[in-house]
Amino acid sequence: MQKQKPQLSFWQIWNMCFGFMGVQFGFALQNGNVSRIFQTLGASVDDIPILWVAAPLTGLIVQPIIGYWSDRTWTGLGRRRPFFLYGAILTTLSLFIMPNSPTLWIAAGMLWIMDASINVTMEPFRALVGDNLNQKQRATGYAMQSFFIGIGAIVASALPWMMTNWFEISNTAPAGEIPESVKYAFYFGGAILFLAVGWTILKTREYTPEQLAEFEPEHLKGESADQKQTINFAKFSLISGVIGGLILAGVTFFKLEKELYLLSGLLLSFSAIILVAGYLQNNARTDGGFYEVIYDVFTMPQTMRQLAVVQFFSWFSLFAMWIYTTSAVTSFHYGTTDVTSKAYNDGADWVGILFAAYNGFAAIAAVFIPLIVKRVGLKGAHSINLLLGAGALLSFKFIADPSLLWLPMVGIGFAWASILSLPYAMLSDALPANKMGVFMGIFNFFIVIPQLLAASVLGLILRNVFENQPIYALVIGGVSFILAALSVARVKTNTQ
Repeated sequence: MQKQKPQLSFWQIWNMCFGFMGVQFGFALQNGNVSRIFQTLGASVDDIPILWVAAPLTGLIVQPIIGYWSDRTWTGLGRRRPFFLYGAILTTLSLFIMPNSPTLWIAAGMLWIMDASINVTMEPFRALVGDNLNQKQRATGYAMQSFFIGIGAIVASALPWMMTNWFEISNTAPAGEIPESVKYAFYFGGAILFLAVGWTILKTREYTPEQLAEFEPEHLKGESADQKQTINFAKFSLISGVIGGLILAGVTFFKLEKELYLLSGLLLSFSAIILVAGYLQNNARTDGGFYEVIYDVFTMPQTMRQLAVVQFFSWFSLFAMWIYTTSAVTSFHYGTTDVTSKAYNDGADWVGILFAAYNGFAAIAAVFIPLIVKRVGLKGAHSINLLLGAGALLSFKFIADPSLLWLPMVGIGFAWASILSLPYAMLSDALPANKMGVFMGIFNFFIVIPQLLAASVLGLILRNVFENQPIYALVIGGVSFILAALSVARVKTNTQ
């Protein structure tokens, strides 16, 4: 007979999610300062996007692998917590080393190592909420993670400024050297990350695999080896390879954006990977982790496939915003594209404040989202929040006074907090406990793919359709949020 997971107290959920604040310290320091480090060490502005490719590609590779391993791990420390510990140690060391990189290519390599280490820690945090909370409390658990993401992002993003203005640590340095304020920010952030993750490790307990099996609904029981489907990998390999080849030929012949080479390379690589999976299937060698992960990609639950569409449009909007808000605000609201002008730098500084603001509003939204869920359900709440984000991005085209741009940040904050919580709450209800980690890792594909697509095609669209006016990237993002909200209606959850 299926048993129900007991309700956890507020403080038990708090302790379980507290480590996510530390993870966000690592991400925020990386996002806010790595480009600065690259430029200090000699990278040109044109080099920075390709150097940054490390981050999404690392997550694409690492998260499913860590999810697969953590699903199959049980030690005296538990199932997910060993990965918290190992990832936290590696991330802390990476944060200490990164600002001391002597050359650009060492810094680029450290970004790969740092991002991989952060992903080792982060991926099992998503699975832990699904493991430990019952269906009614999962929205609260993921909203709590969103709250800590907001707090961590605000504090960590401000650390270099705090080091200079509060502790009088210099934010300048000789050519080719990283400022002391950045170094100390990374040291402090690394310490906070380790302590926060350590708190969760010490204060959280996990259910054993046997206990999780008792809580498992019958319809989510895993399939046995002889129940596995036969996948036509050759067909999918051919489709992926042909599309990748056509994009490669188009980029070469029409001299399109060089970033499209990345999209072509990913499709051709995926074609080769699933061809290998097909070979393993045909030769009955399906017991290894490589085949298992690829098989799970093609047999993901229906709810996950439907949520993938929601995630795609949601994250396409977010990356359009992250990539183009600075250029949109400085050109449209401040009327300049001269990066050396005072108007441009005033606008860029204001965008930094706006981004801090939406993270702050996201932390507040995380408190209200569980209340909205109680009134209108997971799907209704997520649709509402995505529409708030759509209105916020579209309003940039119609708000003339830049001092009023903090108002859309309220909508962005609600959308951001919702994207970080409610899809995972819907997803975790549809996943078997013995594959919670690997499916959460695969779900990350639908964050990375729109990121790479946005980086590849948005510039092309702006140049050829909108006369290279970046404000229309935010309009495209707003429309994409609307499509995400409409896609939520198609998601079938276990609560329906």
